[in-house]
Amino acid sequence: MRAFIALELPEGFVEDVAAMARVLGAAVEGRFVARQNYHVTLAFLGDIGEAQAREAMDAMDEACADAVEVPLRPDGLGKFGRASDATLWMGLAPAPELTSLADRLREALGSRGVPFDDKPFLPHITLARRVRLPKGPLPELAFPLPSAAARVTLFRSTLGRDGAQYKPLYAAELPDDGV
Repeated sequence: MRAFIALELPEGFVEDVAAMARVLGAAVEGRFVARQNYHVTLAFLGDIGEAQAREAMDAMDEACADAVEVPLRPDGLGKFGRASDATLWMGLAPAPELTSLADRLREALGSRGVPFDDKPFLPHITLARRVRLPKGPLPELAFPLPSAAARVTLFRSTLGRDGAQYKPLYAAELPDDGV
């Protein structure tokens, strides 16, 4: 199964991201991500088997045991790829809680032999794929207000003609730190 581990976003934050994406959608051509698919990938696992999925769940429990909820602070827009075929994303400020969680998770996965994409962690929320960015400036955007996330989830990802479908397989809760 194709899988990844991600930080789920609180509903109010998702609403604000979706509102911002709608404004972008009026100025940018591309395939915008469905609001229910917004997340922050902590580790992309790729194709794994059932045994590796169980090991990933154990790694999540270990990484989340001493973690606290993660502050979410929007930090501008960015892109992967060329302006004529880009993935557009909203960056998040690399809060120590977020960076530490990703590092601990990746270390726990590695110690259990669970494969993952080891590209450097860049906290972001994918907004659209196959984007053609305009040559001029983008419209004025109201970025989401800062928030906090408290759930780390292992998702199964199924690719289809209309984009990816994500199914939660397991979740670990982060305690409220009053952020």
